Amino acid sequence: MADRYSRQKLFKPIGTVGQQKIGEKHILILGCGALGTANAENLVRAGIGKLTIIDRDYVEFSNLHRQHLFTEQDAIDQIPKVIAAKSKLEAINSNVLIEAHILDATAVTLRPLLKEVDLVIDATDNFDTRLMMNDLLQQLHIPWIYGTCVGSTGMSYTILPKQTPCLHCLLDAAPPNGATCDSAGIISPAVQMVVAHQTTEALKLLIGDSDSLRTTLVTFDLWNNHYQMIKVDKAMDSACPACGMDATYPYLHYEATTKTEILCGRNTVQIRANREMQLAELANHLKSVGQVKGNDFLLSLDYQSYRVVFFQDGRTLIHGTDSIENAKKIYYQLVG
Repeated sequence: MADRYSRQKLFKPIGTVGQQKIGEKHILILGCGALGTANAENLVRAGIGKLTIIDRDYVEFSNLHRQHLFTEQDAIDQIPKVIAAKSKLEAINSNVLIEAHILDATAVTLRPLLKEVDLVIDATDNFDTRLMMNDLLQQLHIPWIYGTCVGSTGMSYTILPKQTPCLHCLLDAAPPNGATCDSAGIISPAVQMVVAHQTTEALKLLIGDSDSLRTTLVTFDLWNNHYQMIKVDKAMDSACPACGMDATYPYLHYEATTKTEILCGRNTVQIRANREMQLAELANHLKSVGQVKGNDFLLSLDYQSYRVVFFQDGRTLIHGTDSIENAKKIYYQLVG
């Protein structure tokens, strides 16, 4: 049989030695949506030794325009994303060991899965999970590659514990705008641009070519023809609670987590974030989702078959469900 990696080995920075290293490494991808499936396919085709994929969701028709590996039948059958992805990935390369986990990633559930992981790729859909992951990976000294996209825009950055600014540092320097795919939409080329950066950085790390790593935060807007590399090394903060000299890893503590509870007899789930809501900003990015009503204390939105009420103190009520998992999904679709 012809060498399936022959063209990749002809690329001098990888070569035969680099290909062998790729085949010995273990990557974990957190999230199996647009970024997750495309990165997973790239890495499986590249010959990664072991791949762990984690996601709590199932395939829906609204996923199909941008999320690789899924089919209409997967959406009809509501197959969990990691199960559908695992099946397709094994058909692409049966030599790769693939572990699929249907779970809600927390510091408790994620920690045991990180044993002997060489690299993590961020493919999550919310900053609560990212900040938890950032703290955990800083604590465990595991590198990871941040990536996010919405509309026609995206960004990516490679985070090396104790060597580069962590996500907490970056967000202090450049806070996110809060837009989500459900409020602003997304086009698939934006996904592919982020994935191109993430997978390439992953290959560099896998073969040990640290000199070729991109040291800047890359941002782009494909529709408006913007592309920028931003130097962020000065954002590294020695007092950062996640990567500083006296790190406390705040997002691993219970008081910093987003909390949920079912309100008895009301068919409602309450979600309590660890921060106050900026109602004016939230109303602005929700206006494309539906009619937003509110006052100085709360916002109300009818979304799909649910009524969602956001309070200034950080609480959100999801009326129309008694499922915590479903409520969290709706919350992150809207809040990001």
